[in-house]
Amino acid sequence: MFEAIDNYAARYISFTKEEIGLFNTLLQYKRVPKKTFLLQEGEVCRFEAYINAGCIRTYYIKETGTEVTLQFAIEDWWVSDIASFHEQKPSRMFIETLEDCEILMLTPASKETLLKEAPCFERMFRLMVQRNLSRLQERLFQTIATTAVEKYLDFLERYPTIPQRVAQHYIASYLGFSPEFLSKVRTKLVRK
Repeated sequence: MFEAIDNYAARYISFTKEEIGLFNTLLQYKRVPKKTFLLQEGEVCRFEAYINAGCIRTYYIKETGTEVTLQFAIEDWWVSDIASFHEQKPSRMFIETLEDCEILMLTPASKETLLKEAPCFERMFRLMVQRNLSRLQERLFQTIATTAVEKYLDFLERYPTIPQRVAQHYIASYLGFSPEFLSKVRTKLVRK
C-alpha cells in the first residue's frame, strides 16, 4: 500500500527507516467510489491526498453555473485545496472522484506532526509546491499566448492517458473551450 508513495518521497528526499515509517503511520488509507465528492465549495479542506489508484477532478462553478476544471489528478499525484487546507478557510472548489480511487491522506494535524518529527519531509512538500507553481505559470502562459490547437496538443503531450479516462466535456472545461469547440479542434487535427 505504501510502496508507490514511498518511491514518490524518495524522488525528492533522503530519509531514514524511522522517518518513512512515521510517514506511513500518519497516512490514512481510503477507498473512494467513483463520483464521490472529497470536498465541496464552502467546506474547509482537511486533507492532502496522494492518489494510489484512480482519477480525480478539481473544479469550481462560475456564477453562470458553468463548471471550470482546474486539474485532473491521477496515480502518483497529490490533490488538495492548498489555500483551504493551510489557512483552514472555506474552499471555493469541488474535488470529485471520476473513477474508483485509492488514496492516502494527511490531515493538517498529521502533516504538522510529520514535519515536526521528520523535517526532511518539509523539503519534499516545498519542492512539490514549487513544481506545482511552475506548472500553473506554464498553464497561464498557454491560456494567454497559444492557439486552441496548440493548447489541445500541449494537453495531450503532458497528459497522454487523461483523454481515455475522462469525458471530453471535462477536457473542454479544462482548456477553456465549449465541448463543441473542442470537437472542432479535434476534427481540424484529424484532417491535417
